[in-house]
Amino acid sequence: MPKKYPNFVNSEYFVDEPGNWHLKEGAPKELQKEFANYMQSLNVIQDEPGTIDSIHVSYPYGD
Repeated sequence: MPKKYPNFVNSEYFVDEPGNWHLKEGAPKELQKEFANYMQSLNVIQDEPGTIDSIHVSYPYGD
């Protein structure tokens, strides 16, 4: 299933430099807000214990 990318990635204001995503000056406020919310969401750990990227990891002592 393909991942849904945020709308800002298709914007002319979005700069996709590896390790340095940012918006060019003059980006609309709504786009800036969407970008800021997305970048903040990357800092939220959503994994439960025993998972990596939401994939269950078996431990050597059975599971």
